Amino acid sequence: MAYPEAVLFDNDGLLLDTEAVWSRAEQKLFALHGSEFTIEHKRSLVGSSAEIAGRKLAGFLNEPGRETELMEELNDLVLAELEGGVDAMVGARELLGLLRAGGVPVALVSNSPRRFIERSHEVAGTGMPFDAVISGHEVPEAKPAPDAYLEGCRQLGVDPGKRVVALEDSPSGVAAAAAAGLFVVGIPSVPGIELDQADLTATTLEDEAVLEVLGIRAR
Repeated sequence: MAYPEAVLFDNDGLLLDTEAVWSRAEQKLFALHGSEFTIEHKRSLVGSSAEIAGRKLAGFLNEPGRETELMEELNDLVLAELEGGVDAMVGARELLGLLRAGGVPVALVSNSPRRFIERSHEVAGTGMPFDAVISGHEVPEAKPAPDAYLEGCRQLGVDPGKRVVALEDSPSGVAAAAAAGLFVVGIPSVPGIELDQADLTATTLEDEAVLEVLGIRAR
């Protein structure tokens, strides 16, 4: 089976188990503001850009006009939570190793701030095995806009298209990769999340269908 021209990965909840870190920080933020954090809040927030998440938080916590301050508070909490440790998602290290060994260009495309991306991989000890790293804070529009994925393709030197695979765990991420014209593999990290725009959905990175799309099932 042929490898894709390139593979672009989301970070939180797809490569690293950082959605649990975000969830703990979100629970603390809500508690500090006298509210209870629920699974419905989590489903709404997962994969959101900073701008969209800030608006949602201000609405959930009934603090209109404090979108920026709430996101700054959440970012501080999540960085503190990160120091407690984080690991790769099941199959992530092995999959990255196989793609690297096969010479496939690999990028990380995340809505998270770069300082969180880099620190999360330091804590997980992955060695940041990517040819390019794109934060949604560094492109004109974060996911669900396609900008970050288009920038990832540009940095990898490939044309966007179905021979380029994106792996995502959130609706906004899937929408972004689909809008960029990529082949999208959806692997939900939060129960109840629907990834209807994905070309393929699976439960883990070790799913045979995922390995087949990436050209490594029989290797």
